[in-house]
Amino acid sequence: MSATAALRIALLGNPNCGKTALFNLLTGSRQKVANFAGVTVERKEGELRLPDGRSVTVLDLPGAYSLNSTSADEAITRDVVLGTLTGEAVPDLIVCVTDATNLKLSLRMVLEVRRLGVPLVLALNMADMARRRGIAIDTAALARELGLPVVETVAVHRGGADGLIAQLAHAAPAVAGARPAAAAAAAAAWGMPDTAAVNATYREVRRILAASVRQPVADTRTDDALDRVLLHPVWGMLILAGTLFLMFQAVFSWANLPMDAIRDVVGGTGDLLKAHMADGVLRSLLVDGIIAGAGSVLVFLPQILILFLFMLALEDSGYLPRAAFLLDRVMGTVGLSGRSFIPLLSSFACAVPGIMATRTISNARDRLATIMIAPLMTCSARLPVYALVIGAFVPQRSVWRIFNLQGLVLFALYIAGIAGAMAVAFVIQRAGSRRAQHPLLMELPSYRWPNPRNLAFGLWERARIFLDRVGTIILSLMIVLWFLSTFPAPPAGATGPAIQYSFAGMLGHALEHVFAPIGFNWQISIALVPGLAAREVAVAALGTVYALSAADHEVAAQLAPMIATGWPLATAFSLLAWYVFAPQCISTLAITRRETNSWRYPLLMAVYLFALAYAAAFVTYRVTLFFTGGG
Repeated sequence: MSATAALRIALLGNPNCGKTALFNLLTGSRQKVANFAGVTVERKEGELRLPDGRSVTVLDLPGAYSLNSTSADEAITRDVVLGTLTGEAVPDLIVCVTDATNLKLSLRMVLEVRRLGVPLVLALNMADMARRRGIAIDTAALARELGLPVVETVAVHRGGADGLIAQLAHAAPAVAGARPAAAAAAAAAWGMPDTAAVNATYREVRRILAASVRQPVADTRTDDALDRVLLHPVWGMLILAGTLFLMFQAVFSWANLPMDAIRDVVGGTGDLLKAHMADGVLRSLLVDGIIAGAGSVLVFLPQILILFLFMLALEDSGYLPRAAFLLDRVMGTVGLSGRSFIPLLSSFACAVPGIMATRTISNARDRLATIMIAPLMTCSARLPVYALVIGAFVPQRSVWRIFNLQGLVLFALYIAGIAGAMAVAFVIQRAGSRRAQHPLLMELPSYRWPNPRNLAFGLWERARIFLDRVGTIILSLMIVLWFLSTFPAPPAGATGPAIQYSFAGMLGHALEHVFAPIGFNWQISIALVPGLAAREVAVAALGTVYALSAADHEVAAQLAPMIATGWPLATAFSLLAWYVFAPQCISTLAITRRETNSWRYPLLMAVYLFALAYAAAFVTYRVTLFFTGGG
């Protein structure tokens, strides 16, 4: 490595040790997310500038408890540390991030990596929390026992990594360049340790802790008291259901004001353009294509951010691992384990990261079953469709003076997706050979208040991703749809909206024959096609199609009243049932192909989800017609 080349370091640590928070503190906005070469495990890489101006490349490795890998994520971490991952540059230095409140759990992997001869720095993260709990860590003694530098960090505080940055600046000249030959030899000779070696490592951990750490009598009264309630088989389930119920109520109840503000801006922008532009193709593109399309999706940003706020807070508080334990027995009834809970919960935000998170599931059949049912979790992309139809057809009134009726309907749709997923998982697991259930072993972190900085950072990232989609995928598709909906021009003397004579109108009327049994009209049929790219595109497509269909060229702000007067109730409910199951997301099918390394499973996923969607929509449409006297 040249003298001017960037120092390359990797952050290594257990799950829930604050490693990613430390990565965010070190790199700030100078981050990029991609995949490790040749595999689908996500990598986060960022840049740190040292006080003297030198650049440090920081890699956030997947969390692992040991180099003895049991999942795809842990295997990648092991291979990067050993320097055996094809296409990945070997780190010059590894920062072992440990939870200072639970060093016993972290030191095993530190000792494993130390034996490789790799340059190391130990970061005692959550050092402030350890002090509050009365844990006295003699950093000088710990450094002496381990034979490597030890620094304290507090990843959730500004300046909490200053000691680590100073250590990296001091170590940079010594470690820059290739690893020593002894380290390469040790990595080449590494093998899975036997039971005797593991026991020897644990004895060494106990000796080091006795020499450098003074533990008070553990005060776990608060955690234990909370766990007696939150992990109770009855009360815990009720609290979890109540928490999810509150989340869906908040999606409607808290988002009204910002949604109204965005809706007013979108509608006002359309009116302004119509008032100051001559009627023509350009005005139609701007008002009916871009504003009516992208604007109709943008209005749902507050609801999506509220959903993510709850999910990030639950994760940061330490509640999610407990929810996994709580649901382990329930999920066992359909052949899954609690390990599937967190990937499935992630799928409520988006099925793509949810499917990627299944790499932590070591059992291949459990992992495949979780991948196949992840799209049935009601992701945030479905929310614009649900919110549009519910807002148009379900009155905004209170139930028992405390519940929002629209929120109740939304909660029911989420429950329908979960019930469908559990039924499919049951069928998948019973289709294979019967096997013994493995116990769920997971470290339970202490309860803590969610950190506002982490929440704000997470919300900003998700808002940016959503706005990128609105400004790229959705906007591009809406321009294409506008073109197909505008051309060719209707023949002379034609009556009715011009869109009926366009390419999109022809396609919509052809597809209407397929979807007529479930109550979909030609406008909905058109919207389903670009909606294959991403579910929320369907709302933008409806905004464009109805703006071009309406005699007075209403824009997206008036979409809900337009469908409320143009659709029967049975069609609205049928569309909701369709979106509970339909695989209207090419990205989900693509990530399934990558994660399973086969076209068999994404094709099977698409077929069974479309079949479920059509069947559910058909039953819903016919039952609603029967009870409303429509047929």
